[in-house]
Amino acid sequence: MQKVWIAAGLTLALVGSTPAVASAQTFLTPYAGSTFGGDTPANKFTTGVSLTFMGDVAGFEVDFGYSPDFFNQENEFVLIADSNVTNLMANLVIGPGAGPVRPYGVVGIGLLRSRAEATDLFDGLTVNDTAFNAGFGVIGMISSRVGLRGDVRYFRALQDPDDDDDVDVSVGNFDFWRATGGVTFRF
Repeated sequence: MQKVWIAAGLTLALVGSTPAVASAQTFLTPYAGSTFGGDTPANKFTTGVSLTFMGDVAGFEVDFGYSPDFFNQENEFVLIADSNVTNLMANLVIGPGAGPVRPYGVVGIGLLRSRAEATDLFDGLTVNDTAFNAGFGVIGMISSRVGLRGDVRYFRALQDPDDDDDVDVSVGNFDFWRATGGVTFRF
């Protein structure tokens, strides 16, 4: 539970450090794509939604992603019956541009939840980790209100190496990549 509170505190700090911009635009993007690399046993379907508030150069984003059957695989030792990975990230977005095509970079921190239910022989496991993500993408507006968005992001869990009450953080072992595309609605 301490990891969840740390992630929430870091998210609020990131939100508070993002400057307010009078000419901010809001983008809502439902997306779908695939996870790959890192600890992904195979390319897996992922879906989610992001809400982005952008100024002329920088902005803030909240990203929620869900990857069902993330760890599901069958081998001679164990069958993972049900699994998923869920992320909730608060991100700083840097994307200068005023035209219909806007490239951007993104970096942030949040919660990465992994869950795996095994067969009757083993107990299930749920892990809540503080994690970071970083990536890049592009938004291309088709009209003044509707566009397309695609991006690639890297996710990595963080951990407390001493597993004590002190707040010291190092890079964890769990990581993966995500590539998505979606329809963007600008408000």
